[in-house]
Amino acid sequence: MRYRRLGKTDLRVSVIGLGTWQFGGEWGKDFTQDEVDAILGCALEQGINLIDTAECYGDHLSEALIGSYLSRHRRDDFLIATKFGHGYSGRFERMQLWTAQDVQKQIEASLRALQTDYLDLYQFHSGADAYFDQDDLWTMLDKQKQAGKIRHIGTSIGSNDNLHQTAMSSHYGVEAIQVVYNRLDQKPEERVFPSCQAQDLGVLARVPLASGYLSGKYTPGAKFDEKDVRHRHDAESTYQKLVTVAKIKEEELPEGMDMATYALTWCLRHPAVSTVIPGCKNPEQVIANAQAADFLGDHPQDIL
Repeated sequence: MRYRRLGKTDLRVSVIGLGTWQFGGEWGKDFTQDEVDAILGCALEQGINLIDTAECYGDHLSEALIGSYLSRHRRDDFLIATKFGHGYSGRFERMQLWTAQDVQKQIEASLRALQTDYLDLYQFHSGADAYFDQDDLWTMLDKQKQAGKIRHIGTSIGSNDNLHQTAMSSHYGVEAIQVVYNRLDQKPEERVFPSCQAQDLGVLARVPLASGYLSGKYTPGAKFDEKDVRHRHDAESTYQKLVTVAKIKEEELPEGMDMATYALTWCLRHPAVSTVIPGCKNPEQVIANAQAADFLGDHPQDIL
């Protein structure tokens, strides 16, 4: 595994992290505690130290499954990143909870679910600018930092071209940006990444496999089960993405490398990106994701 400094923070993050939206049950599978334990144990064995979750992945369900594992292992082995601003109100349904009072309650709920007394990275979760521009919210979060409940604050921008929230990061004490970035969606390179680099912000690239389209498993015309979140995607857009993936596989994929590995290393080659946070459904996928670190070569950010 390779590690990079997360922007101006003191966090040393593995270049491959672990996204855990799937633990909330919205990706067509309900996870047992044993299955989550196996995934997290495998991640630890592979040198992965960053777990990204959220309050609304199944009404703290993802956090609770992670928390149960943490309660039986060393908390300091992992960096826990979670998020705030929403309440789970049903499959793919969310409440908007953005006041300072709402978020303070969410902090306590996340700490209980994760069975920890501190959060390594606490992220504003894809909210509108009107919710972002609340001085009392950031004042409350700063007080939580002073109290030791939060180590660092981040923003998970909803639009991958939200320059306002990115540019205001230093003003509000935000030290990391999470953004959708992958071979099929390079928009952050235009404005968000330059702003991150200018402010020395860490970058967490989410959806690096483009919701699995870049995994290499699917060909144009593939259909998804109604329980799968991809069933909700526009059919024509899905078809065009898979056509593009087929072309990438034919024209860009290095010999001996699988498509998913290429997609992860492609993201990590950008100098702004600190880590990628792909999801996974089993330990085998964790191992496959982790192996992408072997193909990075020399990179100025890498700490071996």
